[in-house]
Amino acid sequence: MVEHTRTLDFKIAFAIGLGTMIAAGIFSLSGTAVFRIGSSAVLAFVLAAVVASITAAAYSEFASVYSENGGGYLFVSETFEGRDRLKYAVGMSLFLGYTGTTAFYLATMDEWFFRFILPESLSVLPHGSIGILAAILLGVLNARGTEESGVFQLLVTAAKVVVLLVFIAGAIAFAGPGPATATFVDNVQVAPVGIASVAALAFITFFGFSAIAASAGEIIEPRKTVPRAIAASMITVTILYALVIVAMVNAPVPPEVLAQGETAMGTVAASFLGPWGQILIVLGAVFSMVSASNASILAASGIGSLMGRQGHAPRRFARIHREYRTPSWSVLTATATITVLIFVFITLFSEHGLFGTHFLGLEPLTGFATFNLLVPLAVVNATLIYSRRNFPSLERGFRMPLVPILPVVGILANLALIWNLPAVGVIVGIGFTLALVAAYLVWGGAPHVEELVEEVVPSREPTRERTAAVPAEEAAAPEGDRYRILVPVARPDRAVSYVRLAGALAQARDANPLVQVLHVTHIPDQTPNEMVREAARDSTDQITDLLESAALDVEYTVEGHICRDVAFDILQTARDDGVDEILMGYPEDHPNITETVEYQAPCGVFFTNNVEAMDDLSVVNIGAGGGPHHLALLPFVNRLGMAGSEIHVISVIPQSGGTPEPVEETLAALSGIESVQVHNVSADTVADGLVAAAVGNGGVLFIGATRDRRLRRWVFGSTPDQTIEYARDANVPVVIHASTSGLSGRLEEYVFPVYRYLRRHVGGRRDVRRVAERPKKAK
Repeated sequence: MVEHTRTLDFKIAFAIGLGTMIAAGIFSLSGTAVFRIGSSAVLAFVLAAVVASITAAAYSEFASVYSENGGGYLFVSETFEGRDRLKYAVGMSLFLGYTGTTAFYLATMDEWFFRFILPESLSVLPHGSIGILAAILLGVLNARGTEESGVFQLLVTAAKVVVLLVFIAGAIAFAGPGPATATFVDNVQVAPVGIASVAALAFITFFGFSAIAASAGEIIEPRKTVPRAIAASMITVTILYALVIVAMVNAPVPPEVLAQGETAMGTVAASFLGPWGQILIVLGAVFSMVSASNASILAASGIGSLMGRQGHAPRRFARIHREYRTPSWSVLTATATITVLIFVFITLFSEHGLFGTHFLGLEPLTGFATFNLLVPLAVVNATLIYSRRNFPSLERGFRMPLVPILPVVGILANLALIWNLPAVGVIVGIGFTLALVAAYLVWGGAPHVEELVEEVVPSREPTRERTAAVPAEEAAAPEGDRYRILVPVARPDRAVSYVRLAGALAQARDANPLVQVLHVTHIPDQTPNEMVREAARDSTDQITDLLESAALDVEYTVEGHICRDVAFDILQTARDDGVDEILMGYPEDHPNITETVEYQAPCGVFFTNNVEAMDDLSVVNIGAGGGPHHLALLPFVNRLGMAGSEIHVISVIPQSGGTPEPVEETLAALSGIESVQVHNVSADTVADGLVAAAVGNGGVLFIGATRDRRLRRWVFGSTPDQTIEYARDANVPVVIHASTSGLSGRLEEYVFPVYRYLRRHVGGRRDVRRVAERPKKAK
């Protein structure tokens, strides 16, 4: 296993927190705060910073213990054993908090676009449309693996700070230091309720400290760096925000400008900096909101992925995209949630929304997001108290002072801030929470990945009988660059046959492939793991002995797992190891395993039957076929032919009156082969004809899977399943190929039958007599 490399030092960690906190909060809430309580807005922001700092200290202590990605959800999961409902509630609430925060950022950016950027001709667009478009684009970027590097984050944050300093300096220079101070003092108001209310709204601006803890797995010396970076970023942002309030109070604008709320800062900048100052602030605000949104989407998708792995969300959330190495399902869900929030809160029910109602809007959206952040943060404070009492010997790189007093203060302060949030946002947040908790209770969750799978025999260094045919430099090729084929083996006595076939299949793609043999022993329900460990080790050792005694011209590894879900183990191993193909047997006793692997595999899958009758691949039969799986199989068969295999293409004319599959597309894909023999066969069914021709030609029959089992209960489709049944009686070895099917692939599978029907019936019946009735060489 390659050890994870930590690359972020203190300045980058500091920039992550600072950059995430300098976002929509200061650009949109400063005008609202000054309009409501004047200079006392500084006290509101400081109060919000103090409350956030208490929880930030708890985060710092936990991050010094659990130095991996995951934030508050990870801390609660590691502290409480078996409290799945609590873990789910914290993870779900943080997911909604991050996505709600992102929706707030992008909805604010949307208002800035409508106020300062969009031409009048585009003002007819519904409010929220720009934010939704930005959410989709950021979701695509995150799904494809585009993320800010450490240096880029540092530069972006520096640019944000410079923009704010220019704004502050411009205001003070315009008014003069002395008058600016006097004006600020004169505008102080005694308004405890107003200060608490603004502090509740402003809390969202300080939640960026969690981004540092959420990135602990990437930070160098996290036990020291994380607490220092959190403290430094909190202090810096509090000072910057206080100075921005001073600048806003001294702006030469009437109160109605400040009442603009989310866009007031842009108009204020123009009042003392002129048009260029307004442009600078607008660009800085938009860029800040986009970059902070990107970081929040990354954090939300990270929590979703961890929840999927721990069984608190659908397993798909934990899947890592084969090409982009991102949790694409989790990113998709986070993006969809952000889009829905913007659409509901802004496009439909805001002041400028399609229904023209004040029911929702930016402030309720802020309340929704902040509610879903404050609740889990209160739980994190309580979790720290529990951890100190129950795990006193746990090594902690940083210790929060005054425990349990300070965490209790943090809990009470978080709950007090919730009380002062916009009521509508809190009500919507509670409604979301109750609905998702109810859904979880109905579902019941799933076991943690570590509870499902246990590696009892780890993979060793690859083993191979060296031959002169493989140069030493090829054998020494880096494993990450090699073609890998995973072979799940249930019965040890078939291991040699499967590995020999896997080697032949893989060598058609790569001169030096690696075959990974996986033996999975199923753990029955209510059975402790220790009762099957020994049996799993014995079976795996037996497979190893059989392979070592056979003359195998392929490099291989053997590993043994015990698992409560065999299909999940096969798929997870394929994803974790980045295999290129899977080879496994046709289902005999457990067709559900094969069905799951076929549909969810991250790569192509070969399924075989009668593997013991398969001597070599010198003779290959393939149906004329059609469909995405057949087409995906053709390049592989072509390489076998170029390597010297004798290729037979079989086109079956069903006697029931059907038409044969056209062979032109298949022949066009088989290029560079000396001999391709074409057979036109008449038979009762396609399966009958394929097997009969294969019996006459000898060798192996290759066919692609189909998906018409949606209409009847088949594993691969009616023709492949029938072919397997007939081939078993005729002792013909069969290999079925199912290509990987993402969303586009599955749409293609639905569309292909329509295309085939139109090609056959609308385009006219093809003259099948132009292909000879006896085998002949293709031109």
